[in-house]
Amino acid sequence: MSKKLSLHLRFAAALCAMAIAPTQLHAADAPLRVAIVGLVHGHVQGFLRNLPQNNNFDLVAIVEPDTALAQRYAARFHLDSKIFYTDTDRMLVQQHPDAVLVYTTIQDHRKVIETAARHGISSMVEKPLATSLSDALAIRAAAREHHVQVLVNYETTWYASNQQVYDEVQEGKLGEIRKVVVHDGHEGPKEIGVGPEWLSWLTDPAKNGAGALFDFGCYGADLMTVLMRGEAPLSVTAVAQTDKPGTYPHVDDDATIILRYPRAQAIIMPSWNWSFARKDMEVYGVDGYAITVAADHLRVRYHGQQNESQVTAPPLPNGRQDSLDYLAGVLHGQINAAGDLSALDTNMVVMQILDAARQSAQTGRTIELKPLPQ
Repeated sequence: MSKKLSLHLRFAAALCAMAIAPTQLHAADAPLRVAIVGLVHGHVQGFLRNLPQNNNFDLVAIVEPDTALAQRYAARFHLDSKIFYTDTDRMLVQQHPDAVLVYTTIQDHRKVIETAARHGISSMVEKPLATSLSDALAIRAAAREHHVQVLVNYETTWYASNQQVYDEVQEGKLGEIRKVVVHDGHEGPKEIGVGPEWLSWLTDPAKNGAGALFDFGCYGADLMTVLMRGEAPLSVTAVAQTDKPGTYPHVDDDATIILRYPRAQAIIMPSWNWSFARKDMEVYGVDGYAITVAADHLRVRYHGQQNESQVTAPPLPNGRQDSLDYLAGVLHGQINAAGDLSALDTNMVVMQILDAARQSAQTGRTIELKPLPQ
């Protein structure tokens, strides 16, 4: 097998024993019938903007109980009012899509996934998977019981620069990983103008899990978990604070999370206080380092070199360039999701980390992680 194959494929064989039971496969030449559940997450706008140019998907339904919000979306994106529902169960019975794309609050992920699973339907949610480890365990139980896929969409999964770092690690160019630093966030959701239906729950600790700690801490936890081949850290230490209490009185807007492994550390810095939007990662090994620059560039330096060099990452392979192509590949049986950045097994570890980080920030203590119940 070529060393240049995707990290996701390389990890699949090693982690397949952890995968849930396979979902029903769909004909590869037929468009996937998808339904949207929820319109309160602004990322849904990207899907709707690109839908007219994508022949691989048929949007068969949208569920949104807020009829005024649904009407605004129908008008903006020229959607037929007949595809709108207010009840998820009713929609699933009448339409039975191949998958649901979940754009609800994070707190509602469990309810939607469990409902879809009872109908034998797979789900893709926006990051993070859930607001608590207990909800994540319930999601995993539903996926196993009903033999469906549950995938988590992270923007950074589709960054060629991150894939190139994984390749550098796998090919031994950096040596054994010792330290990883991840920066994620932006100026703040209110500052960048997210819609009111989005802002209201992003800044609600029950509906979002926390503030920046969950909203952007999940990215670093996801990247590090895959770099560590699914291994959970030994401990999690976190601090969180609110630097803009007038804007975010109920949640943190800045946090730092430290993950301790037997021979490595990760420092994750999620924030709603950056001067500009950023999603970058620094990976340091015993033989060199790689630092991502935006979605497709890196700075690298190896042992014995005097200077670092600039690298342009090659494009991601077909089927792994965005979340919908990936979803189609998984449901068509062309991709084994186990161990991937979007996979349920990976995101169970992510939820261990986030849950422990929140507990650490609240108590001021380092949280030692216990193995997940199987």
